[in-house]
Amino acid sequence: MSELLPQPEPGPEAAAEFVARHLDGLYRADGSVSPIRGGQSWADRALAALDLTDYSRTRNNVYPLPERGVSGLSPYIRHGLLDLPTVWHQAADAGPEADVHRFRLELLWQEYARHRYARVGRLPPRADGSDRRPGWDTSMGCIEATTDELEDDGRLPGQARLWLAAHWTTRLGRDWREGEDYFFTHLLDGSRAANRLGWQLASGVDALRPYQFTRWQVERRAPGLCASCDHVADCPIDQPAPVPAHEPIDADPRLSHDSDLHATAGPDRPMPWAGDEPPEVVWVTAESLGDRDPALAAHPDLPAAFVFDRALLARLQLSAKRLVFLVEALAELAGRRPLELWLGSPSAALNRRSVAATFAPVPGWRQHAGRINPGLVHPWPWLRRPSAGNIARFSIWFEYHVGVRLDEQPLDALIPVMPVAEKVS
Repeated sequence: MSELLPQPEPGPEAAAEFVARHLDGLYRADGSVSPIRGGQSWADRALAALDLTDYSRTRNNVYPLPERGVSGLSPYIRHGLLDLPTVWHQAADAGPEADVHRFRLELLWQEYARHRYARVGRLPPRADGSDRRPGWDTSMGCIEATTDELEDDGRLPGQARLWLAAHWTTRLGRDWREGEDYFFTHLLDGSRAANRLGWQLASGVDALRPYQFTRWQVERRAPGLCASCDHVADCPIDQPAPVPAHEPIDADPRLSHDSDLHATAGPDRPMPWAGDEPPEVVWVTAESLGDRDPALAAHPDLPAAFVFDRALLARLQLSAKRLVFLVEALAELAGRRPLELWLGSPSAALNRRSVAATFAPVPGWRQHAGRINPGLVHPWPWLRRPSAGNIARFSIWFEYHVGVRLDEQPLDALIPVMPVAEKVS
């Protein structure tokens, strides 16, 4: 059964009230609302304000916040409010050439993570007997500051994500999959693509060795934090940690070759999936909430429909702030076109209707689409469309798509003219 929900009012307070009233029991009731606003207008403001000046030097800074050189775009990219080709083109005039290239390399890493997840997509079985020690030692200033920001605001710069992932796995001995779930619960930009790959690399299960988190990094990237820490004289991370004995995850043979590229990449042009009737509604998901979404843009006069998957939410128990961000974006969308909000099963809400949708490179979308049978599927706005070749390492993927090796020449000469998809209008 699926239940039709009322329209949410604009703003974070109204979104929080909507979540509490209509999604009760389906989320982690931590009482938090992120200062990061959800919605197309906020995504467009963030993109227009993109300034990459000094990005190469400051992108790994953690604290103080004014010295943190991050773009702030990732929550909007995660939910399709901004697509990677649009961000790539906007970056061209956002700063010096070397900083633009460094930023675009990060966009390519995001695209690579999507390619891997779209092709493989499964979570390796949890190891037997994993060490489930107690949680974080928040008497450490670096741990307290970063976990507070993660749990309160739903954001965390990439450098701090590496710190926590390395501390969780290498020093605490905890399973990387538990850490991935912890991040996924709280991060507004949490995805099973980039988040999962990051944890695999930091823990060493998908790299030559794990990332090392030490006091030197905190002093360099968060100056002043150590001086106020209870452990200033006896820092637990003063020296590198012993590399733990672990078994790397088995290499999935699909990383070497994709035998079903169409399933991974989706259509390269709008294509009928089932039926001959013209679409009556556009199915949108958490990956496709933006005005530039191909299906929404192609059918401006049709209502949109979003389904809160009751069973999925009950299992995930995401932080309230993630759902508030999502509802705020949906409220904005409802201000521009008719919007149906459902709670229940996506297939139960939509499978007897003629549906248009944008392909999404996630296994869950393909699973639901197999039941809903959308009448028309629009292509995903890839930065680079997936290939069938080897994607076991970013360097291999990069060389195929860019045409040079990562270690072949300086970064500022690597990607000045890399061809990408046309900007979505």
